[in-house]
Amino acid sequence: MKHFSFESVAKAKAFRIAPTDSNYFALLFDEASDGIANIFVVEIFTVGGATPPNEHGGAHEFFYVIAGEGIARCDGEALPIKAGDALLLHPGNEHIVENTGTTKLYTLTVMTPNEGFAELIRAGIPVELDAEDIATLTRSAA
Repeated sequence: MKHFSFESVAKAKAFRIAPTDSNYFALLFDEASDGIANIFVVEIFTVGGATPPNEHGGAHEFFYVIAGEGIARCDGEALPIKAGDALLLHPGNEHIVENTGTTKLYTLTVMTPNEGFAELIRAGIPVELDAEDIATLTRSAA
């Protein structure tokens, strides 16, 4: 049994689920790599980008905003979000997270339980984190 797992976000595998998606994911921990029932990613939204409308039948989805700003929409309500804010979405609620800022929006996103999210991400298109992503996520100069 593992005592701990470690991942450097600068070296994490990153994926875009579909070619037209405006968000992508740096995969930190999931069942395939760590034998856990949930998934931890850094989700990165390009300027003007958003998740497609989606909902999860039995999973809670947590977002902690690392940098940037946006709007979280859930069942007709809209809530502004910015760095330092935390958002928990309960199962069965359709939601969208949208970047409304002038820079990328970065969130630590956790889905509990995984509910197939990790497999969806891993089946996506590999992408490279760019210098802005690395600088923002490691707090170093670009």
